[in-house]
Amino acid sequence: MAEYEILQAGEGKITEKKSVFIAAVEKVNTEEEALAFVTAKKKQYYDARHNCFAYIIGGEKGIVRSSDDGEPSGTAGRPILDVMTGHGLCNAVVVVSRYFGGVLLGTGGLVRAYSQAAEEGIKNALLAERQLGIPMAIAVDYTFLGKVQYLLNEENIPIVDTAYDTGVTVHAMVPMEMAENLEKKLIDVTGGSAGISRGEECYFGFAEGKLILFKKNA
Repeated sequence: MAEYEILQAGEGKITEKKSVFIAAVEKVNTEEEALAFVTAKKKQYYDARHNCFAYIIGGEKGIVRSSDDGEPSGTAGRPILDVMTGHGLCNAVVVVSRYFGGVLLGTGGLVRAYSQAAEEGIKNALLAERQLGIPMAIAVDYTFLGKVQYLLNEENIPIVDTAYDTGVTVHAMVPMEMAENLEKKLIDVTGGSAGISRGEECYFGFAEGKLILFKKNA
């Protein structure tokens, strides 16, 4: 499943049988950042009956936590988390604060309300799909520049920069699963003359057509 990171925080608000649910969605890179955000929201909504939350650090195989904060077990934190995983979120925290309206919702009603609030908050956030990639520097003679650029364009691989000197070096961000095959194609189109070097693997994505590099989890 594709993974998404938050580029811009989001908020959402719903009302269910007079209870008000306020969702706050934020990007975090560590568990400490996630817990600090939860603490900040508890202070902001100090008079809320509950401040339930969930966070995912480093994807589903990383750190995953949720809390019902006094709501019946499984009716708040888990539904929030399920919405997050349904959207493929990683490195994210969602806090839903509830102001009790005097009408009990029942377990099913609570699950729906917390889920809907989380959905609303995520809908109002700006997300970008993240991919694991390898920065690749491709050094060639000027006579092969056009072929290299054409190949990268055909493979939908973004060119980050092009450095011109006695030769030319094209810097590209290559999805991890394409790196080995791309190197073979580059060697082929340049008659074996391309000098190819790999950087350190990283996560990247796109927002409004621009390349975004994501921070590594601490």
